[in-house]
Amino acid sequence: MIQSMTGYGKAVLQLPTKKVTIEIKSLNSKNLDLNVRIPSYYKEKELPVRKKLAAALVRGKVDFSIFVEMTADETSTTVNHGVVKEYIQQLRNVVQTAATDDVELLKMAVKMPDALKTEREELDENEWNLIDKNIDIAIEEIVQYRTDEAASLEIDFKQRIANIKMYLEEVKALDGDRIANVKARLKKAIDDLKVDTDENRFEQELIYYLEKLDINEEKVRLANHLDYFLETLATPDSNGKKLGFVIQEMGREINTTGSKANFAPMQKAVIQMKNELEQIKEQILNVL
Repeated sequence: MIQSMTGYGKAVLQLPTKKVTIEIKSLNSKNLDLNVRIPSYYKEKELPVRKKLAAALVRGKVDFSIFVEMTADETSTTVNHGVVKEYIQQLRNVVQTAATDDVELLKMAVKMPDALKTEREELDENEWNLIDKNIDIAIEEIVQYRTDEAASLEIDFKQRIANIKMYLEEVKALDGDRIANVKARLKKAIDDLKVDTDENRFEQELIYYLEKLDINEEKVRLANHLDYFLETLATPDSNGKKLGFVIQEMGREINTTGSKANFAPMQKAVIQMKNELEQIKEQILNVL
């Protein structure tokens, strides 16, 4: 079963003093492009998080974020009273007047270095274990999102492959008329020259020319590629790159058929096949 590379997952954890929100977003990319944003006090856990995301998501442009909102009444940031008082005294000395508004001096003082001090929060392993479980929940959600997104893609792929098969049958049906048309055109061109020709030599040259225009191999190979695409689509794993390679081979056979066609009705069918294939190409870029 295929997976899309577009997805979104979210998990929210309410702890005694904080609310932790975990978000994962992904878009299509040739490889895994992982961007992780987490608070500094969880930084030591970044590598295991990256490994977990890489194993679950495999490929895509992935943005992972942990947002922390403090919900407790207490704060870890406090005013450094001694430092602020010293700043105010120094500012008074600068203006050299006792009439200076202390409120204005205080506004300036608290903006100075070390006026506020924040106690560094230490990593709580029990807390992280809860967060880690919620990361798993967010990953499960984005994987399910990718799977659901891919379900509609799979339906579209199957329909377009069926359309190409239909146009291929049309090409096969037109092949006899195409050969007859080519023979008639060549014969008319010779007759218009009003010169005597050796019928045996003409037939030999005609056979050689028609061999150059023969598309039997292209028809067989294209049919095989179409079946192989559907087989790969039905495998348990998502094989976006492999499907992309199969599409390239399909395109080669369709293009060769078009270049050899030399028959307007057949070329119209080839154009329709190209159109269906282009639609698949655009969508396959989003398959994992």
